[in-house]
Amino acid sequence: MTDARLQRTLDALWRMESPKLVARVARMTGDVGVAEELAQDVLLAALERWPADGVPDNPAAWLMTTAKHRAIDHLRQRALHARRQDEYGIELALHGDAMGDEAQAFADDDIGDDLLRLVFVSCHPVLPRESRVALTLRLLGGLTTAEIARAFLQAEPTVAQRIVRAKRTLAERDVAFEVPRRAELAERLDAVLEVIYLVFNEGYAASAGDDWMRPALCEEALRLARVLAGLMPDESEVLGLLALMELQASRARARTDADGAPVLLLQQDRSRWDRLQIRRGLVALRRAQALGGGREPYALQAAIAACHAIAARAEDTDWSRIAALYAVLCTVMPSPVIELNRAVAVGMAEGPKAALPLVDALCEGGALRDYGLLHAVRADLLQRLGRLPEAGIEYQRAAALAGNVRDRDLMRDKARACAIGDG
Repeated sequence: MTDARLQRTLDALWRMESPKLVARVARMTGDVGVAEELAQDVLLAALERWPADGVPDNPAAWLMTTAKHRAIDHLRQRALHARRQDEYGIELALHGDAMGDEAQAFADDDIGDDLLRLVFVSCHPVLPRESRVALTLRLLGGLTTAEIARAFLQAEPTVAQRIVRAKRTLAERDVAFEVPRRAELAERLDAVLEVIYLVFNEGYAASAGDDWMRPALCEEALRLARVLAGLMPDESEVLGLLALMELQASRARARTDADGAPVLLLQQDRSRWDRLQIRRGLVALRRAQALGGGREPYALQAAIAACHAIAARAEDTDWSRIAALYAVLCTVMPSPVIELNRAVAVGMAEGPKAALPLVDALCEGGALRDYGLLHAVRADLLQRLGRLPEAGIEYQRAAALAGNVRDRDLMRDKARACAIGDG
């Protein structure tokens, strides 16, 4: 394997496996800062050894085993320096965990999933909510600081400082990274759900890179949501989020063509949608609504996704209902992005002439100034109104703001189409 190919392989593995490594090592050491450092040590070890020894048959297992050994060495050194028998006892118990004896070492754990456990731990109430979410996304979601900044529609340095301050606060307050008991989960639930949602979104529509989707992130977020729904089966917000993600993920196979290029919703082959996943999503949505969560943000978004899921053809979509649901969502969770989505629905239900003033108002507001989708939506409305030169300019603006290569290519293709149509 060439050095370049090895680097690509390791980069891809790291994106998928580093959250699990941090989660396991933090569970063993009780210190998320140490866990992050040791996980980085594992990456360096792979970079040093794999070029000479070759990539292991099971590289993910190699990374995890090496991470456990690093954690055990750290615990041994910590116990040696501190001369504390209790820490040495922890090391012995966790050595058993590394050998597979997890039930004995953590018999009283309510959560039962390393990654979900550490999501709850990192979403500690001592931190402001945005700091909890940013820190957890960085450590456990596998997202870069730039990706998190795009998710928050904020500057990258701002988010980087927030993450640094969050780590410092946890260290200064001497926060114990212990598993919260079931009674303590509720106060952390909102931040945990937001983390899972943002990880799923990054997988569903990658903000950067060469691929339009990152399926591994979608799958991991869905897995966490399903575990959480099993843990908290009567929480309507959990069920609403699970419903939303199941319904969105049901379209995954139809969202790209054979070459990986994006296929937009109205052009998708709906026979490729996963009907079983749609049924699971609809069941979760009905359960959330039955528990009184019908007006909660995730359930409202799931209800919007359901409108698409039950439409056999794109032209059967109930856009008036979608626009009405977005109007409710805007009152429950005010956001310029939700306003933009409502404008799209209004444009489909009432025509582009009705939607354009809504989008223009968002442009004037400035909150979405660097949000490429705002310009893409405005371009589509202008194109449908026959204002092709203006539409082409907006598509070019959207392309310039796109961090994802596939998005950029799509916007440039649309701009060229407008130029040809104008000619």
